[in-house]
Amino acid sequence: MPLCNPLFRLTALATALATALPGIALAHGDDATDLDKVIVTATRTATTVDAALAAVDVIDRAQIDASSARSLPELLRGRAGITLVNQGGLGKLSTLFLRGTESDHTLFLIDGVRVGSPASGLTMLQDLPLAQIERIEIVRGPRSSLYGADAIGGVIQIFTRRGAREGINGHGRIAAGSHGLREASAGVDLRGKRGGVGVDVAHQGTDGINACRGFYDPATWAGAGCFIVPGTHLDRDGYRNSSASLRADFAASDAWQFDARATRAEGHNDYDGDYVDNSDIVQQTVGGSVRFVPSQAVQLKLTLGRNTDDSSSSLGNSFSNRFVTTRDSASLQGDFTVAQGQVLTAGYDFLRDRANVSDKWSPFHAARGNRGGFVQYQGRLGTGTFGTQDVQLSLRHDNNDQFGGKTTGGIAWGVDFAGNWRATASYGTAFKAPSFNELYYPGFSNPLLLPESSRSSELSLGQHGKDWQWQAHAYETRVDNLIAYDASKGKPGNVEQARIRGLELTASATLGEWDLRGQLGWLQARNLSNGFLHGKQLARRPTRSARLDLDRNIGNWGFGLSGIAEAARWDDVANSLRVGGYGTLDGRVSWRFAPGWTLQANLINAFDKHYQTSAWYAQPGREYTLSLRWQPQ
Repeated sequence: MPLCNPLFRLTALATALATALPGIALAHGDDATDLDKVIVTATRTATTVDAALAAVDVIDRAQIDASSARSLPELLRGRAGITLVNQGGLGKLSTLFLRGTESDHTLFLIDGVRVGSPASGLTMLQDLPLAQIERIEIVRGPRSSLYGADAIGGVIQIFTRRGAREGINGHGRIAAGSHGLREASAGVDLRGKRGGVGVDVAHQGTDGINACRGFYDPATWAGAGCFIVPGTHLDRDGYRNSSASLRADFAASDAWQFDARATRAEGHNDYDGDYVDNSDIVQQTVGGSVRFVPSQAVQLKLTLGRNTDDSSSSLGNSFSNRFVTTRDSASLQGDFTVAQGQVLTAGYDFLRDRANVSDKWSPFHAARGNRGGFVQYQGRLGTGTFGTQDVQLSLRHDNNDQFGGKTTGGIAWGVDFAGNWRATASYGTAFKAPSFNELYYPGFSNPLLLPESSRSSELSLGQHGKDWQWQAHAYETRVDNLIAYDASKGKPGNVEQARIRGLELTASATLGEWDLRGQLGWLQARNLSNGFLHGKQLARRPTRSARLDLDRNIGNWGFGLSGIAEAARWDDVANSLRVGGYGTLDGRVSWRFAPGWTLQANLINAFDKHYQTSAWYAQPGREYTLSLRWQPQ
């Protein structure tokens, strides 16, 4: 659809509600901190990355601009604890596995608003425009004791672009590349002393590739999602996405602050199939917050939001189905500094999920509400025998309309010692209710499914210097009643128990003009249920992964390399369909030829590696992108 449509609709929405910027309540007193290092996702309050008692990764706008990524899945690929499975390149279905948990075990937030489809249980990562993103916080490990259901593997929060300087500020970018890639984005902010407004628009399109390598076999239905008759659907599968975002914030006084945001993306996707072969999508998030800070010791925040996921699929021009889901959320949170370095947080969350599925053969409608109360204590215990210690305690109770009450909790402890060493230990529980598709989709559902629950433990050790740091995280997660698709029954079922063990090593250093960032991962994710599946590896999880980023600036020139490697994996629960391992190398060169102007060339998959992350779906070979960016400093 034309870009003016999402922009027009957002203009109407932006005057209503928008997402909350989580408030500032320093866990370690009132010491000044570098705002670039402040995170909010790990604890729902502001803390610094080095003080967090969780495994955290932050990606800012400067890193996004400098990378070779053209989409959110490409940006996240290969990072610590993350496995991405993609069905054919830019814009195609992408699922994320965080620390070996299921693809619907990661909670996604956009500016504090819960997003994702209650029908599929997934967040459509490929449809969230990278051009609209300012910052991403990735928190690995269970967070249900703070956020409720879905956060078994962790939480990923996306913050959309925002202005920071007074006056009129703008930015723009155009790009072109392989397979007919074309991109354009622009934005402007008007900011005064007490607030501001801003707008961003973006468009991305590609002719795509012929990704499907499956075939139609009436005996086995081989070919995953691309059930095609040999010799058909040999065309390229294109994709386009137009998006807009609006924002406004105002500080009526030092005590009262208001924030409003709205983001909408509309797109069209082509793919191979004999039931559906194209779809139109809408992803929309809108909401608002009011924050009241009567003193340095007290902060109250009310947040309201709605996420809409709308997908309409067709075969040619003939309608097949439409999935429309909404998530309405509300949150009231209070942060209270009870003493120096001691913060108590209490809050109440409300969530209402709805699904309206129109299908010629299997329509259904569903709705479900959830109410949850939580409390958290964060404290710095001071310097003792073992050094400076931090502790975090959290407890939450959820009441789900369908599955009743569920209590989750977490405890974390950290200690700084020997000047630049830090050790942490944590334990947490989490849960997830089955998605509407898993419960109700006619012919492929199981209304007897039980909620999944997990318990996780983690030990971490790290060290930092002036220009370097490293961390090691060892963890184990056990999931009871894991929901997995049972091919023998043609519907999902509960796996009695799954055990996930892993080790992550991350490091970064600045050596002269060189910036290095490395990540290594080892994973063992196994089915421990009784029967012939006992001991089998969980599908689509590589046992080993690595990523290395190397960048250097020389005057107005920038050079970079990114290498990503993953071991082989199984694509099915029976471990009979193997997907081979792979390694790719990306390169980039940028030239700042004038103040605020940058010309950048990216070479993706430089050695033209042929590989798959999902059986039957090929990934693009060697690609290039050339872009021109205007971003005044």
